[in-house]
Amino acid sequence: MAKVFEAADASNLMTELRQSFDAGVTRGYEWRVSQLKKLLIICDNHEPEIVSALHDDLGKPELESSVYEVALLRNSIKLALKQLKNWMAPDKAKTSLTTFPASAQIVSEPLGVVLVISAWNYPFLLSIDPVIGAISAGNAVVLKPSELAPASSSLLSKLLEQYLDPSAVRVVEGAVTETTLLLEQKWDKIFYTGSSRIGRIIMTAAAKHLTPVVLELGGKSPVVIDSDTNLKITVKRIIAGKWGCNNGQACISPDYILTAKEYAPKVINAMKQELEAFYGKNPMESKDMSRIVNSNHFDRLSKILEEKEVSDKIVYGGQKDRDNLKIAPTILLDVPLDSLIMSEEIFGPLLPILTLNNLEECFDVIRSRPKPLAAYLFTQNQKLKERFAMTVSAGGIVVNDIAVHLSLPTLPFGGVGESGMGSYHGKFSFDAFSHKKAVLYKSFIGDAAIRYPPYSRGKLRLLKALVNNNLVEVFKVLLGLS
Repeated sequence: MAKVFEAADASNLMTELRQSFDAGVTRGYEWRVSQLKKLLIICDNHEPEIVSALHDDLGKPELESSVYEVALLRNSIKLALKQLKNWMAPDKAKTSLTTFPASAQIVSEPLGVVLVISAWNYPFLLSIDPVIGAISAGNAVVLKPSELAPASSSLLSKLLEQYLDPSAVRVVEGAVTETTLLLEQKWDKIFYTGSSRIGRIIMTAAAKHLTPVVLELGGKSPVVIDSDTNLKITVKRIIAGKWGCNNGQACISPDYILTAKEYAPKVINAMKQELEAFYGKNPMESKDMSRIVNSNHFDRLSKILEEKEVSDKIVYGGQKDRDNLKIAPTILLDVPLDSLIMSEEIFGPLLPILTLNNLEECFDVIRSRPKPLAAYLFTQNQKLKERFAMTVSAGGIVVNDIAVHLSLPTLPFGGVGESGMGSYHGKFSFDAFSHKKAVLYKSFIGDAAIRYPPYSRGKLRLLKALVNNNLVEVFKVLLGLS
């Protein structure tokens, strides 16, 4: 029987990790590289076990597990190993006349002991990717995987304990009790991926210790389809980004479609055709689609779908199998704006289409709702692309595809407003777990009497000219011309 995690365990864990950090265990380049290489070994040597755990937890197809979790992690680790020296190197900063002679730099220092609380929908990617950033930045780290993906949580605990340095990297499994006990500790940063409801709880707990947070939340990510588009490719990419990404159980999954009223029938017909091509006439039997994570989420989605004035809006799909936790890809047309399906993040295989009198109305619809984690536009109209990118506020914008920005380490990934705060991926992960420390080196040469009392009008004029970086005025004062 597993030992119960108690308040004393959380306190002792923090004490041990703090001692390791204070002793400098995690600060050196060699330690960071060694841990990253161990993470790479996990990806290379244990992919079959990871794929199996993901199938046990989510019924996730091998392709989704291998490509969207393991391969993305492998790329993230390799990038960190390649760029770590550059990331760790101080950045030179300009000085001014005020500090002359001096040099300045910005030093990236580790924050200390950090907590990563991950999500169940991509349990390996969303657990290890932030840990890569935490280790790269030189922190000690505790990972709390989601209890809703128990096979993945157990495997993460086993592998990280087996490969990584236990004096600085730990995994704590469990549910609400364990998370609550961890949140009572004073962390140097908390990184959370999940729902906005829990995000508020995390932020409240962090506020007690003035602990900074990164919150990777979600929201209702819109898809706008212009009539000036390649409809066949558009629909295929939407399906791949919705049902092909954990059956809609993804934070950047399309949550609703906006299109012009006269164009909607074409969109619906194209989606029906491609869905059947992808998943067959009976998608409930398809092995290429993940199942719903558990009965609670199945019942939540069923409630959304069965709400009055929503169930009769189904134009495709709607089949459900609670015993096997399966819900077919479901398209709905013009559901009420005040319905659950339009007020909550769906996080499942349901996709409403809202029709507009003209596409121009899409900006008002998106603006009237909380800022989403992602917003998508399909069009060949260059002016519309530029306007969408400049005026729609979202964590990220993708034009003519779905979710692919997630794979680019050169782009920050994160939310805005209710879809989250802070970002990561690539160097942004390193920066998320670093403090940018200002360091100025001043010489004893050239010490000027003007900064010291007794003050005079001449000193005032000269110091103002120096602070304003006005060389002409400096010379005027020195020559008695001002």
